[in-house]
Amino acid sequence: MLIVGELINSTRKAIAQAIVEKDKGYLQDLARRQAEAGAHFIDVNTAAGGDEIANMIWLVDLIQDVVDVPLCIDSPSPEALEAGLGRCRQKPMVNSISGESERWASVLPIIQKYQAQVVALCMDDRGMPETAEDRLRVAETLVTGLTEAGIPEDDIYLDPLVKPLGVNHEYGIEILQATRAIRETYPKVHIISGLSNVSYGLPERRLLNRVFMVMSLAMGMDAYILDPLDQTMMSLWAAAKALAGKDEYCLEYIAGVRAGVIKA
Repeated sequence: MLIVGELINSTRKAIAQAIVEKDKGYLQDLARRQAEAGAHFIDVNTAAGGDEIANMIWLVDLIQDVVDVPLCIDSPSPEALEAGLGRCRQKPMVNSISGESERWASVLPIIQKYQAQVVALCMDDRGMPETAEDRLRVAETLVTGLTEAGIPEDDIYLDPLVKPLGVNHEYGIEILQATRAIRETYPKVHIISGLSNVSYGLPERRLLNRVFMVMSLAMGMDAYILDPLDQTMMSLWAAAKALAGKDEYCLEYIAGVRAGVIKA
């Protein structure tokens, strides 16, 4: 069970500004607080902050100066991915590869070179999947291709691609069905999602994100890209793990309650 802290992403205006202004203190504090809140990886994205490659190198270095958790290097640019991966001091994660021919060809050699864990988006040259069956078909291509390339199943994080519930009221159940199908077919592969996509454009987004996390965990999802500073979310995650049988004797849950980080 794994949490990727999502907050250091330059698509957020405050982060883009901090990168441009080289606000080292703000960014390091945000990294530190995410790690302290329970993030197992820190996502790092500099795509919207000017010189992406230079900023990626700078940001990776300064984050690693204050946290011990590994990094998830997040970029649409293969060059920026490699720049970030080359600075990582622990085994990193790549966000992301997909079944699209161009993306596959450009990113797979980088993953192999750095022996990175990888977020693999369930989409290919046909575009975004529409059904659970579509996602399972692409998942098969991704898992087969990655394992044949030497990537262990335990390093693969399939992303079934959550779509906004406000666009189609069936998108929620669709992703839950896809998650269950992928889990049953690939028990050793991880399943990950960016929670906030499900609530895009709707009011009280945190409520939808939190409930979706609990429901998808019950279906077999075991990794999330989310805001670890949302204590209610992290408390629900800990409780859902315990209820799903992923916390032996509920020891992590009990320790979190005693430490005051898990609250009702």
